[in-house]
Amino acid sequence: MGIPFTPSDRASLGVEWELQLIDPESRELTSGAVEILADICPADADEHPKAKHELFQSTIEVITGVCADVAEARADLAETVDTVSRAAARRGLGVICAGTHPVTSWATQDITPKPRYRQLVEQLQWLARRLQIFGVHVHVGIRSPQKAIPIVNALTFYLPHFLALSASSPYWVGHDTGLASSRSKVFETLPTAGLPYQLSGWDQFESFMQTLISAQTVESVREVWWDVRPHPDFGTVELRVCDGSPTLDEVTIIAALAQCLVHRLDHELDRGYTLPNPQSWVVRENKWRAARFGVDAEIIIDETGSTVPLRQAILDLTDDLAPIARRLGCADELARVEHLLRIGASYQRQRAIAEANDGDLTKVVDSLLEEMTTGLIVPSDGQPRPAQVPFPRYATSDLGRDALA
Repeated sequence: MGIPFTPSDRASLGVEWELQLIDPESRELTSGAVEILADICPADADEHPKAKHELFQSTIEVITGVCADVAEARADLAETVDTVSRAAARRGLGVICAGTHPVTSWATQDITPKPRYRQLVEQLQWLARRLQIFGVHVHVGIRSPQKAIPIVNALTFYLPHFLALSASSPYWVGHDTGLASSRSKVFETLPTAGLPYQLSGWDQFESFMQTLISAQTVESVREVWWDVRPHPDFGTVELRVCDGSPTLDEVTIIAALAQCLVHRLDHELDRGYTLPNPQSWVVRENKWRAARFGVDAEIIIDETGSTVPLRQAILDLTDDLAPIARRLGCADELARVEHLLRIGASYQRQRAIAEANDGDLTKVVDSLLEEMTTGLIVPSDGQPRPAQVPFPRYATSDLGRDALA
């Protein structure tokens, strides 16, 4: 089976951000996506080009077009989020994001009335019904399918870096899970989700997909929900491991890190280097450590079991990527990795809010609503808390290509 691959401009960027609709009074997830998306849909279109349905009616996914750099992606997302937020506000709803909702039970949520989602629930049953999880996906363009699998394999070493920085799901249905990212553990229960298989190259990927399609396991590569995967239609490598980010600031930090890292791996292939391919048991253990301990994890760096603090590994990686970030125009966004580590990843900020309010998780929802509006700053005392600065507004960006789906 041959899988056509649409080449992308090197290091082009696309971002997908899954948002939650909440009732500001009850703080619960609340259906509204059907009405909101109908409200904002252009008159001459069947759907909004950059705001989409997801499995539950309390979720809207906003997506960029194909962007040249992080600044363009940020502007694109900000415009769509503003459109969605205004439409939600007209219905008395708020917009937040985190990897999970702190208190709402998945059993209370309405499925989006589309055949795709009815089929998903019919096939996966309980596994699909509890997918009340939210993520950020980053696409980075590559020019050749022969590069896709080596880059995917190499990126598995860095999955804990992305997961820890984005970890925002310590709570599940009103309880502290003890994890930094419970979302990652819920999602990987799906039969085609989680860590990718370490394949030898594009030919083996085609053979793998042929097996799944022939066996009617999936219809296309879109149903292979690996933490990092090739996306042939877009000509990208797609990082899917990240929890949903509460702020646009964090989305752009993750996007900058992804774009720079894929660009570096792509360039190393051009220079004739063989990219590293970490052992699967090391990759699996490191992902667990990041999900459990977040930025305070220690990750394995070789087959002898040597470990390093993940926080330091993240800082070292950003230092290594700084020259690339300057060339790609995202040096400021990449530099904010250090700021994020200083004020705390979202799971840390959420727990700090809960602790300060005697465990009241509705206050965590309030803080997520505030962060979506205000963004993040670095407080002078270094303590994690929401910022008090205006959320930036951006002009329309003409991206010249269909939005990522």
